[in-house]
Amino acid sequence: MLFQDRESATFPANTCLPIMGTNVTERSPRETRRPAGLVAALTSAIAVAVIGTAAIGTASEDVVAERQNDMKLIAASAKTMAEMFKSPGTYASAAFRQAAQSISTRADRRLADHFSKVTVSEGSKAAETIAGDPERFAALAKDLKTYADALAVAAESHPGEMTDDMRMKQGEAMGGGPLGTRLRDETQLSKMSAEHAFHLMLQTCTTCHARFRKE
Repeated sequence: MLFQDRESATFPANTCLPIMGTNVTERSPRETRRPAGLVAALTSAIAVAVIGTAAIGTASEDVVAERQNDMKLIAASAKTMAEMFKSPGTYASAAFRQAAQSISTRADRRLADHFSKVTVSEGSKAAETIAGDPERFAALAKDLKTYADALAVAAESHPGEMTDDMRMKQGEAMGGGPLGTRLRDETQLSKMSAEHAFHLMLQTCTTCHARFRKE
């Protein structure tokens, strides 16, 4: 074994040479402590790195878990409204509004931010294309909120039963497929039926999944 300090860089450990009256095998307390201090520093640095890596992993898992929970709540809220459109007699303004607001609060910036922090992750179906086209993803997230807000307004203005003006009107298309066009003029929302806004909201979800979700 060779020592690598300045005073014995090339001599075997058991070689005794007179250096300033001191055997090389006899080290001063300061020299003895130096390796221990170095080991302690390295150990501390490794511990910090391990803890930091674990924290990043935990944070990523938290983001994925939160956004997956949000998606489940959005789906549940959409189902609530769909059932009321299917059976108008079950319509309840407060429940309909609450479902719409639940979607609204989880859309737009909140939705976009969830996927900008962590895109691809184990156990997630999010595709890398989100990072490649964040503007389009954010626009769809905003559209989701726009339609949800319109549905909440419709519920507020219909506190009683689901009247005919909430149902699809003649000439209103059910949707344009997974790559259908977006609503370009938000003032149109005030003229369309709640059911049409609902179908456009669902189309927004379908479009987003087609573009940004792995099969």
